[in-house]
Order: sequence, then structure tokens, then C-alpha cells
Amino acid sequence: MGKEQGVKRLSKRTLVEAFFILLIIPLTIFWGLTVLDDRKYYFISMLIIFYTMLPFFMVFEGRKPKARELMVIAVLVAIAVAGRWAFFMLPQFKPVVAIVIIAGVCLGAESGFLVGAMSGFVSNFLFGQGPWTPWQMFSFGIIGFLAGILFKKGLLKKNGWIYLYLCVFGGLSTLLIYGPLMNTQSMLAATGQFTLELLIIYCLSGLPFDLIHAFATVFFLLILSKPMIEKIERVKIKYGLIE
Repeated sequence: MGKEQGVKRLSKRTLVEAFFILLIIPLTIFWGLTVLDDRKYYFISMLIIFYTMLPFFMVFEGRKPKARELMVIAVLVAIAVAGRWAFFMLPQFKPVVAIVIIAGVCLGAESGFLVGAMSGFVSNFLFGQGPWTPWQMFSFGIIGFLAGILFKKGLLKKNGWIYLYLCVFGGLSTLLIYGPLMNTQSMLAATGQFTLELLIIYCLSGLPFDLIHAFATVFFLLILSKPMIEKIERVKIKYGLIE
């Protein structure tokens, strides 16, 4: 493994991505939920992908993206989709969040969000598209984005004893970000209203599933993070990717 990346300031493209993630994408989902009556989820999903791709291609400022660079992103999305399908018989026991975190740490925040959003969108062609798809894309994506930012700022490590930092972040982000966001979607879809009392009820009822999902994320990070990160880092060094 190469040297640990030092703490760096966030780039302009990361700030642009943060603007889309924290403001534009939530507003787009809200617009689809209210104005479009939560029925144009394909359209909203494609808008999220479009928003994601704009800042992502800013990673390649001053040069055209090479096929092998985009291939790393595509392969990680394919692994996440295949992993979600492979464990279809076990509700919530999925490796998607773990792979998205690895993508954010190795390839940067923008790529982390892209892998998360695309994994949610593509895998739902197997599991079923619906109003939940944009929420899943956003939930997966923002975890990958945060992983990339925290690593770049030196707050998240990718080495050490069984990659402990990644496991802690993975478990907490699954439980405290993905779970509440998807519980909110379920609440709005079922009741059409938002209240704190309803949200607490839905979060409590979904807690067993969220705990299973968080455990799965930690489990897959324990067994996948070290070999996958080492391989991705070797590919980056060999081909000079996404720097």
C-alpha cells in the first residue's frame, strides 16, 4: 500500500458536488414528490444521474477522461449491483454501502457519490424501480461522498487494525443516514404527510432492518476493504488514475 494521503483542502469540484447533493438533489426529490405526485421517479432518477455526472467530470479538468478511468467506476458499480443481487434472499444484508464507501475513499467524494447513485439505480432494474429509487440513489451516494470528504480531510483512515475506522463509519452511516432517509420515504409514501411523531414510529419499526443493514456493512467492510483498496490503489499507481 502506498503512503497515506495527506490532509487536503476541498477542491472546487467537490464544493460544486456538495452544492448539488445538499441542495439541488433534495429539492429535485421534493419537487418530484409534491409537484409530480411521486410518479415520475424515472425522470427524477435521471436528473440525479445528470447532476452527479456534471461535477464528476470536473475530476478530469484539463484532459479527457480515459476509458480505463471510467472502467474503474463501472466495475465498482457492477460489483455493488452483483453483490446486492447475490444476497437477495437476505433482506437488508447487502454489501452496497461497503463498496460505495471504498469507492469514496479510493477515488474521491465525487466518484463515491456516482458509484452510490448508479448502484441504486441500476440494481433496481433487478429489484424493482419505484418512488424509492431516487431516495436510495441519494442515500447510497451521500454516504460515498461523505467517505471521500472525511478521508481527504484526514478524519477517516483506510489502514490500521482491520480497517477499523472504515467499519465504524460504515456501520454508523448505514444506521444514521441510509436508514432514516429510507424510513422517511416509506412514511411519505404511506401517509403523504411528515410529522416528527410519524417519523419516530417509522424509524423504530424499521430499526431491526436498519441494524441488520448496518451489521452487513461492517461485515463486508471487514472482509472486502483491505483487498479491494489495495487492488484499487495499485491500479491508480499503475495508470495514474483520478488524481
